[in-house]
Amino acid sequence: MSAASEPRGHVVVGASLAGLRGAEALRAGGYDGPLTIVGDEPYAPYDRPPLSKHVLAGELSADATALPRFLPLKATWRLGQAATGLDRAARAIRLADGTAVPYDKLLIATGARARPWPDGEGARLRGVFTVRGRDDAAALREALAAGPRRVLVVGAGFIGCEAASCCRDLGLAVTLVDPNPTPLARVLGTVVGGLIASRMTAAGVDVRPGTKVSALESDAEGHVRRARLSDGGTVEADVVIAALGAVRDTGWLAGSGLLADAGGITTDGACRVLTRDGTPAEGIYAAGDVARWPIPLYGGRLVALEHWGNAVEQAGQAARNMLSGPGEQVAYAHLPAFWSSQFGVNVKAVGLADGADSLAVVQGSRASGRFLAVYGRAGRTIAAVSFDQARWLPSYAERIAAGAPFPPILDATDQPRIETPPPGFPPPRATAKE
Repeated sequence: MSAASEPRGHVVVGASLAGLRGAEALRAGGYDGPLTIVGDEPYAPYDRPPLSKHVLAGELSADATALPRFLPLKATWRLGQAATGLDRAARAIRLADGTAVPYDKLLIATGARARPWPDGEGARLRGVFTVRGRDDAAALREALAAGPRRVLVVGAGFIGCEAASCCRDLGLAVTLVDPNPTPLARVLGTVVGGLIASRMTAAGVDVRPGTKVSALESDAEGHVRRARLSDGGTVEADVVIAALGAVRDTGWLAGSGLLADAGGITTDGACRVLTRDGTPAEGIYAAGDVARWPIPLYGGRLVALEHWGNAVEQAGQAARNMLSGPGEQVAYAHLPAFWSSQFGVNVKAVGLADGADSLAVVQGSRASGRFLAVYGRAGRTIAAVSFDQARWLPSYAERIAAGAPFPPILDATDQPRIETPPPGFPPPRATAKE
């Protein structure tokens, strides 16, 4: 590829939250050279969390989700042009229009795509939606506003739960199908997940745990009308929301020699992208949903997080390291945190609970629906989650970051009798197909 027509400077691939904040951090750190931001969508960076909440509810239009900018970027924007290849020898990015963008330093912030419906024929039916981008949310909002007879939500992760909540708020009939025993079972365990299921049922959702969709069926016009389930049942539905998780956007890196696949692009602790021989690729960094990095708080295991706060913080650290010398690279330290609003409750969490062997409800109670629960593993506090009971959450965040022992804070003035049910995480999947 030829890149002679472009000035060589720093390039951000991904006009995302991480891409925008990374570009701003480059400028804030003193970089005043050429800066190019590449994005596959035609839109400037926008905020994704409102898409499955306010946009679907009709409270906000999809085009009103643009992210604020905190300083002038003086950047060249290449929007609506997906990156299709990386030539590390030439230090250039190839775009879908056949042009090339040379780089001195590169930040990869391409995020993730919604995992598509596994059956290609089903995915092509009208009425089958995912919720990842602006166009997805706008199209689904239009379908919901038309008043479908029933909405089928497939997948009980955060997106699926929020979409189901929104549909019930709109007065729509909803069925939720998921192969796990409860919603969010692999994130928060079945004890907490069971409480979410109870709220769903109380709100009128038809919850079908431990069930998969075998096939989607359509009418003569190619519009989805029903789903056949693995238990032999059927669900009549004219809107299907596929909330099946995410696939990291790394396909364009095929042949680049980088350690990347559908699960993410692997970095070292300083956000430097690794090659297939495990060494950092010269001048290439990654941040946000696409980055798979060793998290120190959890033994250096590789994680890829779809969290708003991680995208911002990791992009900032990556940018600072891009502006530093080889001997001045600073490791990225982060405590995961996320929140969700669904079925009348604000769920806030810190840390990573998966794999916990202990659980303690330390504030409020499960019976009241307002509580704070703390997770432990091997005698250490690793995560906490609150349901409308976040007063003590910052204190537990400090304990998690410090590697404090489990059990948690005791004898607090407003602490009831502590409940200690088993967390109830499902066994690991036998295989993980991306």
